[in-house]
Amino acid sequence: MFRRRSAPPEATDATQQTDPQSGKGRPTPSRREAEEARKARLKPTVDKRTAAKQDRQRVRTERERARQAMLNGDPRYLPVRDQGPVRKFARDYVDSRRSLGEIMLPVVLLFLVLSFIPNVTVRGYGILGFYVYMLVLVVDTGLLAWRVKRKAAERYPDETVKGAGMYAAMRSLQLRRLRLPKPEVKPGARV
Repeated sequence: MFRRRSAPPEATDATQQTDPQSGKGRPTPSRREAEEARKARLKPTVDKRTAAKQDRQRVRTERERARQAMLNGDPRYLPVRDQGPVRKFARDYVDSRRSLGEIMLPVVLLFLVLSFIPNVTVRGYGILGFYVYMLVLVVDTGLLAWRVKRKAAERYPDETVKGAGMYAAMRSLQLRRLRLPKPEVKPGARV
């Protein structure tokens, strides 16, 4: 009454071979075999040196993809210091005008060349011109930082404008084509 009824052995084998859904087709692994298989899956198949090399390559490709997205103007890939509407306004404001800071590197190189001329008069005027240029540059950059901070506070009253002036000043001291993120407005445009 409570016994199992078993089919003939040849009928069971034939049923498993012809019907693919009647079982998994392999015996259940023992606990030891299952644990060994799990540990084998967790163990890395490559050595540490190869794994580190693959990791460096993966990081390099991710950085390059993020850099290209940033160069194309995707705001999701901007660094934290460049994010937000106030920083975008500061970038656009600086990029919409010409400043003395843009030409600072070429001018400094010119004064450096003038300082090597053996004529004392030319060298003296070069050094004097350098000091005057630096003084005018500091005043111009300070006024720019003040203007950006004031206009950003007017335009974005709910946002914090802390650091926007210094951000604009540092951006104005870079050559235009070397600025990152790339300038989105042309010189002379209204911001």
